Amino acid sequence: MSALKIVFAGTPGFAARHLDALLSSGHNVAAVYTQPDRAAGRGKSLHASPVKELALKHNIPVYQPQSLKSDEAQAELAKLGADLMIVVAYGLLLPKAVLEIPARGCINVHASLLPRWRGAAPIERALLAGDSETGITIMQMDVGLDTGDMLYTLSTPISASDDRVSLENRLADLGCQALLHTLGDFDTLQAKALAQDDAETTYAKKIDKTEALINWASSAESIGRTVRASIGRNPAYSFLQGQRLRVLKARPASGSHKEAPGTILEIVRTDSKSPAFISVACGNGILMLEELQLPGKNPASVRELLNSYGSVFTAGNCFSDQENT
Repeated sequence: MSALKIVFAGTPGFAARHLDALLSSGHNVAAVYTQPDRAAGRGKSLHASPVKELALKHNIPVYQPQSLKSDEAQAELAKLGADLMIVVAYGLLLPKAVLEIPARGCINVHASLLPRWRGAAPIERALLAGDSETGITIMQMDVGLDTGDMLYTLSTPISASDDRVSLENRLADLGCQALLHTLGDFDTLQAKALAQDDAETTYAKKIDKTEALINWASSAESIGRTVRASIGRNPAYSFLQGQRLRVLKARPASGSHKEAPGTILEIVRTDSKSPAFISVACGNGILMLEELQLPGKNPASVRELLNSYGSVFTAGNCFSDQENT
């Protein structure tokens, strides 16, 4: 098969990893689509997406329409004469008319083993559900939400230590590998594409910030998954003595207790070279807190916090899901 003329559509760092893999392997990326620059930071200045920054570094034309639904946006895409559009975490809907513009259609790199976790947050949902594995699906796009035929998949186990960042990094590596493999045997894989089993579908709706609020009546295993899934974007949080604290690292531990959920059971210190922990009662089990963040402060280990805020973190004090308790 002759070299494909590719248009790439993506926005965050996860997508930029795939664009970089395409460029490093010599594929012909004629243009890049990414979301419009967004205001960020205290000054609310406009920031380019990671995909845009990479494209400009390689002198690739960048297009940033607010939507692909307009005749103008679709005509602009058609003028590029692309054989294939590759979509990775773009964040904009591709209407049927857009899907039909590239000669070989549009393919998507999706961070789950479809049809499980169709939708916006497959990595977080896999962690929250306690899935034992996940993976990458290269999919021929259609008008549904991640419903297209599957071209190629790769899987990876989810370990008890995986969080959103570690799993996303591993899936980015797998995604690049799967994408390059698919392009290398595209005719064969497209001809043998497999339809998804809709009966096995689960939906990965976008994570709501309220889901990061810890419910201490839940099991330690469940709360631990909330912490692991929330790293970076919507950190898990709770309230202690009127302060909102982010819980950045924690792990469930064996043991029983008779205290109310959220109660600090024990401050665990060993020697000065070992980590310190705060053990907290859960509805079922105990959660060992390892890293926290106080309002307006940098993330800190429990040992660092105990040196400065020891009176806050004392046995008997109780975490709450409400600020004024």
